[in-house]
Amino acid sequence: QVQLVESGGGLVQTGGSLRLSCAASGRTFSSYVKGWFRQAPGKEREFVAAISWSGGFTYYADSVKGRFTISRDNAKNTVFLQMNSLKPRDTAVYFCAAAAGVSVSTVKQVDVYNYWGQGTQVTVSS
Repeated sequence: QVQLVESGGGLVQTGGSLRLSCAASGRTFSSYVKGWFRQAPGKEREFVAAISWSGGFTYYADSVKGRFTISRDNAKNTVFLQMNSLKPRDTAVYFCAAAAGVSVSTVKQVDVYNYWGQGTQVTVSS
C-alpha cells in the first residue's frame, strides 16, 4: 500500500518557523516530482512548492518565494518543506503529493499529482 505521511505541523507565532516532512512508503518515489500544497478553510487547494526527482529544479508559489524551501532525500524517500517568516495567511492544512509525469507548465496543477498524504495542520497566530 502506497502511503505519504506528513509530519511537523503545529502552532507557531507570526515570524516563526516550521519544518514539514513527508515520508513515503509502499514504493520508491525517487523518479517522481514531489510537491507541497495547502488548503485553508473554505478555499481551494493551492500549490506551494515542488521539486524535481533529482532535486535540481524547484518551483514556488509567489506567496512563499523567499520564505519556504523545498528539499528531498531520495535515499530516505522523504521530502521536506522548511517554512520561515510564517504569516497568519500561511495557516492551512499542508499536503504532500507525488507525480509521475509533469512538465514545467503543469507542475503547479493539483490534478497531475497521483499520490497524496493526509495532510498536517499549520496554524500561525498573529
